[in-house]
Amino acid sequence: MSRVLVVGAGVLGACVTYHLARAGAHVVVVDEARPAGGTSGATFSADVTHLKTPYAYYRLNRQSSEEHIGLAAELGGPRWRHPVPHVQWAEREADRRALRERAQRARGWGHACRIAPAAVLSDLAPAVDPAACPADEVVVHERTAWYDAPRFVRTLLDAAVRHGGVETHYGARVTALLRAGSRVTGVVAGERHRTADVVVNCAGPGADRLAALAGARLPLRRVPGLVAASRPLPGGPLTAILSAPGIDLRPTPDGGVLSLSWEVDARLDGTAVGGLPQELHRRARTVVPALRGVPVADARIGVRPVPADGLPLVGEIPGAPGIYHLVSHSAVTLAPVLGRLAAQEITTGRTAPELAAYRPDRPLPGDVHDENLRAMDERRPRREELNPQPEV
Repeated sequence: MSRVLVVGAGVLGACVTYHLARAGAHVVVVDEARPAGGTSGATFSADVTHLKTPYAYYRLNRQSSEEHIGLAAELGGPRWRHPVPHVQWAEREADRRALRERAQRARGWGHACRIAPAAVLSDLAPAVDPAACPADEVVVHERTAWYDAPRFVRTLLDAAVRHGGVETHYGARVTALLRAGSRVTGVVAGERHRTADVVVNCAGPGADRLAALAGARLPLRRVPGLVAASRPLPGGPLTAILSAPGIDLRPTPDGGVLSLSWEVDARLDGTAVGGLPQELHRRARTVVPALRGVPVADARIGVRPVPADGLPLVGEIPGAPGIYHLVSHSAVTLAPVLGRLAAQEITTGRTAPELAAYRPDRPLPGDVHDENLRAMDERRPRREELNPQPEV
């Protein structure tokens, strides 16, 4: 039986742990916080597969979205996946044209979406103020969902522990790697030395720091993002994911509204949020008037680990064997498929052809492949620079 040490108890760490446990590996999970205590607990967590490019990456996201459904059926219990339509609209004509073009492309790829009169909002999301949508038409994406990422993580880790052979250790920061020559053989976490056949780097925005301890480099940016959650809406929850000009909204598990704005994110200064949660809430109220009497319940900054070209980083780096990297900007959506394929490679030693385009040592182009990331960068200053030599 192989012994695997997973660093990071977010969505990727939880998913690879679950699949490793099912394959019979002995797994030790270490995290400096608690499960979903980092970026996985401060993310918008909505399925935006329709924005993913190129086509092969769209297909990977589509496959993983379907595997979410299969995992939920397999594990039962409380739901983390909440299927609702995703409705988009734009204000300026150029943006409306871009929405139509993306919808037509997605339809050509087999994605379930349609261009509909704006009046459908009254049926799909009756909480929306009709005046908030100045467009004559909206794009409606079917078979989409939002995810309760902390519940997803807890469900997977609980299931992995029930399989047996899984240990979890929280509040333990990895400060060094154990080495035998160039090979990584374990970690120093807290006051413990823990050995393993393979270390899996699921440390999210800290993944480049862990890679640097092995003498390797991961091409990552750290991009902070703010989400704000309201208290429950009177009269019932929001019934759709909404992408309106300057604000994105989705339901929360307790019936509130979660808000995100890339334009507001551009004003973040480190970990200081100032009045930005209230700005998010103000924008949300212009779309959902029922929020006017509902206060903000929680606001968090999540630091997104963003690979240079927007695509995942999966696998070992030549010259630093024994540490397997698993990093993605779209971690919640991609966790089922990436966790399964990574566990398969680790336990069998056979490479998964589906991951060939996502190796960490691949040549990187000068532009970003993922359209969703390009859109984010267009709406915020690119102050986060690629970290050529992460601080260790």
